[in-house]
Amino acid sequence: MKPILNLGCALGVCLLSGAAAAQSGRPTIAVSEFTNQTSSAYWWGGDVGRQLSDALSNELSSTGDFNVVERQKLGAVIGEQDLASSGRVRQGSGPRTGNITGAHYLITGAVTSYTEDTSHTGGGLSFHGMSFGGGKSQAYIAIDLRVIDSETSEVVYSRTVEGNTTNTQVGIGGYLRDGLGGTFSQKKNTPAGKAVRGALVEASDYLDCVMIKRDSCMASFNQKEQHRRDGDRQVLDLQ
Repeated sequence: MKPILNLGCALGVCLLSGAAAAQSGRPTIAVSEFTNQTSSAYWWGGDVGRQLSDALSNELSSTGDFNVVERQKLGAVIGEQDLASSGRVRQGSGPRTGNITGAHYLITGAVTSYTEDTSHTGGGLSFHGMSFGGGKSQAYIAIDLRVIDSETSEVVYSRTVEGNTTNTQVGIGGYLRDGLGGTFSQKKNTPAGKAVRGALVEASDYLDCVMIKRDSCMASFNQKEQHRRDGDRQVLDLQ
């Protein structure tokens, strides 16, 4: 039996071992471009959906638990392969075709809720139409996540993740007589940016939990989900 096993290994059909086997056990995922389903996300525009996808891909890759494959910039990869196969580059120096790794799971994200509240704090002064004072901004965002099996199209996991932040700022604001507003303030990060980043970190933690760690961390996420659902019921007055 042992000689047969050695022959099998020589033919390249023996089982993977060590680090290669560990790596093969990691799920291969791709993150699709995010979408916006709320009209209140005033900061949405341009390639924000792609930026959020890239940010979540980075978060998931940094866990070391996933094989993350590129999809947003796949055109550039295919273009390089096409160039290599065109005969215009030095033979053997370019990438070969037919080796792009397929994703077993597709991760989708949709912004379904965004609220921001800005309030002025005490100590403000007014002089010739200009206001000098402080303010506090609070932002909340909800992102619907789905994990889709790319072979069966089945939604295997889904969850709404949330991000909250509070930002205190000092600024100078003016409102011109013709109705045009002007604001001059120094803020390191906006409330929207902080809330989005918090939600993406939460999304990464949830996906790492439900797809890798499983039972050891689900209690915490189930508690958060129950709290969110209870809050929705109160808002909708469903008793």
